[in-house]
Amino acid sequence: MAVNVGIVGLGKMGISHLAILNSLPEFNVVGICDSATIVGSVIQKYGSLRYFSDYDSLLAAPNIEAVVIATPTLTHEMMVRKALERGLHVFCEKPLTLSSSVSEQLTELAQSKKLITQVGYHNRFIGTFAEAKKLISARSIGRVSHVLAEAYGPVVLRPAKPTWRGKSGQGGGCLNDYAAHPLNLLNWYFGQPEACQSSILRSGFSTEVDDEVYATLAFPDDVTAQLSVNWSDASVRKMTTRISIWGDGGKIYADRQELQVFLTGGAPIPEGYRIGWTVKYITELTEPVAFYLRGEEYTAQLEAFGRAITKPNGQHGNSFETSLATDVTIEIIRAAATAKHGGTGTPSAKPSPAARLVGRIMGRQL
Repeated sequence: MAVNVGIVGLGKMGISHLAILNSLPEFNVVGICDSATIVGSVIQKYGSLRYFSDYDSLLAAPNIEAVVIATPTLTHEMMVRKALERGLHVFCEKPLTLSSSVSEQLTELAQSKKLITQVGYHNRFIGTFAEAKKLISARSIGRVSHVLAEAYGPVVLRPAKPTWRGKSGQGGGCLNDYAAHPLNLLNWYFGQPEACQSSILRSGFSTEVDDEVYATLAFPDDVTAQLSVNWSDASVRKMTTRISIWGDGGKIYADRQELQVFLTGGAPIPEGYRIGWTVKYITELTEPVAFYLRGEEYTAQLEAFGRAITKPNGQHGNSFETSLATDVTIEIIRAAATAKHGGTGTPSAKPSPAARLVGRIMGRQL
C-alpha cells in the first residue's frame, strides 16, 4: 500500500522531493505546505495537490502517515518534534538540527514510538561511495591510516544579501550546509571521531557565516582525516564531493562519477578487482530507480524510506541515529575553531554528551 505523505517546504529540495514522491507508487502525496502562499496555490491549481499554509493543518490531514521536511534547519526541531508526537514517520533534510542534544532527544522520541526516520544525506545512495564502504568494511585496502574528505562548489562567489543559508544562527554556513555531506560519509565509514585536533572556519564573501572549512579529525583505530570544504570555489561548475582513503594495502579514491582502487595484494582481492589499479564508473555501480530526477540517489533515498515504512524490519540509509553522529562532528569542529580564536573549549575539542548515544549505536547502524 502507498504511504500517505505530506511535504513541507517548497524550495529547491522540497520541489525536488515533491516531483519524485508524486511519481513513485510507494507514496501518495496528500498535501503540500509552505509559507509562500503564491507557490503553494500555483502547485495546488496546476498539480491537483492540496495546499496547506499552516504546518499544523498539514499534520492533521486525513490519513497522513509520513512527512518530508525540506525547510531551513532552524525550523527542523519544532517540525520534526510535532510530526513524531503525532505518530508520523519523518524524512528530514540535513543536518537534522543545530544541536546534537536536541537531535538526541528527537532520536529517542522516534525510537520510543517505533517510527521510521531518515535524513537527506543522499551520498550514501551514490554507487561509488557505497562501493567504497563495502571495500573498507572488507578491509580490502588493509588497515586504513588516513582519509581526505573534500567538497567544493560555486555557491557564494560575491557579497550579496544572504538567504537563511548565509545567516548565523539559522543553520547557514559552509560547515552546516556543505561540509555535512563529506562528514556524513566519514561517519558512515569510520564512526564517530574521538576529537577534532584543529579546525579553521574562514569567511570570504559572507559576513555572518563561514565560506571555507578545514579540519583534522581523529577517528577510532588511529584513523586520521583531513576535511577540506569550500563553497566559494569558482573553479567548479557544481558541488563536487570526493573521498581519498589510504590503507597499508592500497588506496581508494571516490567521487560522484568514478571509483579508483589500487590494491597491493596484501589483503584478499575482492571479485571484480585486481592487484594494481581498478576503475569502476558510476554507470556500473548504480541500481535502477523508478523515476530519475537530478540523480538516481535522490530517488533511491526516498524509495528506501518507503520500504522501511511498509516492510517489516525495512532497511534505510540514514536514520536519525546515524545522522546524530554528523551533528556531533559538526559541533566538535566548531568548538575547536572557537577555541583557537579565544573562545570556550579546548584546542582538541571532545564530543558533546550526545556522543554517548552515538557510541551505543555505532556498531549497529553507522
